[in-house]
Amino acid sequence: MLELGKTQELTVVKKVDFGVYLAQGRGEEETVLLPARQVPEGTGLGDRIRVFLYRDSQDRPIATTAVPKIQLSEVVELAVVQTGKIGAFLDWGLEKDLLLPFREQTYAVTVGERFPVALYVDKSGRLCATMKIYPYLKKDSPYHRDDRVRGYVYEISRQFGAFVAVDSKYSGRIPAREFFGQARVGDRIEARVTRVHEDGKLDLSMREKAYLQIGPDAERVLSLIESCGGTLPFSDKASPEQIRRETGMSKNEFKRAVGNLLKEGKIQIGEHSIRKL
Repeated sequence: MLELGKTQELTVVKKVDFGVYLAQGRGEEETVLLPARQVPEGTGLGDRIRVFLYRDSQDRPIATTAVPKIQLSEVVELAVVQTGKIGAFLDWGLEKDLLLPFREQTYAVTVGERFPVALYVDKSGRLCATMKIYPYLKKDSPYHRDDRVRGYVYEISRQFGAFVAVDSKYSGRIPAREFFGQARVGDRIEARVTRVHEDGKLDLSMREKAYLQIGPDAERVLSLIESCGGTLPFSDKASPEQIRRETGMSKNEFKRAVGNLLKEGKIQIGEHSIRKL
């Protein structure tokens, strides 16, 4: 069976003026055209040729010896070359640009933008791109706990956190307890691996280990106090929700930072406020 979206080695079963017809083997009824301009010089009947199958501008199956930038079920970064009424079009290295339908976009994309996408076959049998890449990401990354990684934020969930395509191909997530709105969908981030699950998925954090993060957090709290005229209108006894909303920290992180400032004699803590000294 001929497969769209994949590179495969096929046999030349018929020669015509405008190219050659290819099949899995001699005697197979299912064939696909390789246009004359793509046919290697000296090709004869029975020869095997490596080709990629897709659909041309008339929506007909066609073969090419060109090597596309992405194949079926892969995740690869591609660039937007055009936007239109049905979606965006991406450069994937072939004559006909690859459609990214509106329904497969996680936000409105712009010309020149690059991001990871997966290649799939839609219900009508056409090859399309999707930004909804979670099912396609690999889980066999080479990373370990405390490794530093780079990734692309492709989805954010209030319940689960921020989903990250590490190196644009491995499955990573910043859990909700670790994510305080430090990034948006479409951002490229640096993070630390905090856990490698049994299935290979990575848990990430954009923050350092606690003992390394105390200093920056303390400076952040001090700046926040100064921006409030020298008195912060809540203390470390405030609810975790309020602390997270106002500071972007967990309650434990906030308490560690406040404790550091108190130890250094920079603040005074009241029942419902914190004042800079």
